[in-house]
Amino acid sequence: MKYLYFPITVWIILLSSCTSPDNSDNIEDLNEFTYFPPITGTNWETTTPSTLGWNTQKLNELHTFLETNETRAFIVLVDGKVVVEEYWNNDLLGQPFDMNSNWYWASAAKSLTATLIGIAQEEGFLNINDKTSEYLGTGWTSMPQDKEDLITIKNHLTFTTGIDFNVTNEDCYAPSCFNYLVDAGNEWYYHNGTYLITHDILEAATGVTNNEFTTTAIKDKIGMSGLWVNTAQSSNLFFSNARSAARFGLLTLNQGTWDGTAVLGDSNYFTAMINTSQPINESYGYLWWLNGKNSLRFPGSTATIPSAVTPAGPSDMISALGKDGQFIDVVPSLNMVVIRMGGSSAQEPVPVLFHDEMWQKITEMIGN
Repeated sequence: MKYLYFPITVWIILLSSCTSPDNSDNIEDLNEFTYFPPITGTNWETTTPSTLGWNTQKLNELHTFLETNETRAFIVLVDGKVVVEEYWNNDLLGQPFDMNSNWYWASAAKSLTATLIGIAQEEGFLNINDKTSEYLGTGWTSMPQDKEDLITIKNHLTFTTGIDFNVTNEDCYAPSCFNYLVDAGNEWYYHNGTYLITHDILEAATGVTNNEFTTTAIKDKIGMSGLWVNTAQSSNLFFSNARSAARFGLLTLNQGTWDGTAVLGDSNYFTAMINTSQPINESYGYLWWLNGKNSLRFPGSTATIPSAVTPAGPSDMISALGKDGQFIDVVPSLNMVVIRMGGSSAQEPVPVLFHDEMWQKITEMIGN
């Protein structure tokens, strides 16, 4: 059976009675024996679910759930080692999906962008407290100049630009699509256009393309592949294989460090990125979703509800979540990374119900 879409009102009712403990303000120290795969090649150390004491019957149930819900790739890392790695169905070109197949990250790529901006700041290309107009020039919106000047790069990272989200096309980031609603910092809304323009900011700041900067800043350092692509449907889409997404998750699990090499070495930025970034939606950092909080706002809504993002998941989990179920979950308390790529019948910007049901099954599998 395919996963069913529930309207936001049903989702609010389902979660309004759920509670989840607060996650800590900082990621705890990780297992000093975390493994990092080689930068080149396909060799990656593995361990088995039975070695970890997982319930193999529940693993089979998870497998069936993923397969019947249009999953292409699913990976679980513990201590950096592959515990589960499965592929199903065909890729976008109709070929059997495997470890070399590329798939789009959708909005999960927002979290990659947040990391890139942190690196750009660390390397002196920008400061997130700078006005956006310092990089794009004045007139990048249709707002009065004094209101445009209130918007900083940090407002883009936290969805608090104050730009009117009541637009026909939320992916548009031309000046004509950016109009004044409230002063920057006074509203939280998942307005995709205000994120997409961060790629223009990065290119203006660094003087190179996003693909060039991503390669030198992250990909070459952790053995990751992938490419930013513009299509007729959307701009700034990131495509990679599932193992590259797992490498990025492992980098984040280790607080921006890869096998002793600092990739994002600014610990203050990293800490801010994976903690509550503003008072309106406490479940959102810098383009990362934060579990274990007492309330949140969903994409497409201005309602604040009393729930964690993923009640069934660990309270300290941070997540890069994208349309059709593109998930990169980072769980410090379990030293775990979970990757899911594929399709979904739920027409949500972020399929949170599907994500929660997946974690119900993962939790049953790993036990206590």
